Amino acid sequence: MSWKKAVLAAGVGFAAGYVAKQTMEQYQKITPEKALKNAKETFKKQGPISGSWIYMKPETIDKNGLQYNAYRGGVTRSIDGQNKQFEFYADTETGAVIDVVESV
Repeated sequence: MSWKKAVLAAGVGFAAGYVAKQTMEQYQKITPEKALKNAKETFKKQGPISGSWIYMKPETIDKNGLQYNAYRGGVTRSIDGQNKQFEFYADTETGAVIDVVESV
């Protein structure tokens, strides 16, 4: 195989891989890590957080008469010198925080 054919084959392979990656990203649900990152960014708008966690397995929840597939997670924030824990649900499709509840 000549070097021209090898370069052409490598270019075609690269292009096919790039197109496949773009297509997969369109249809892939958000990862739990990305959902946690989005939730932490949302919570940080109200102040610093000191800890966070997320379950990797999505759950089905009902919110306002609608069903969502969501990741359950939590964050810890210091409010008035006390650590407060909050649980949240993040949509598996968009990563948006659907619900937040203060843990008791």
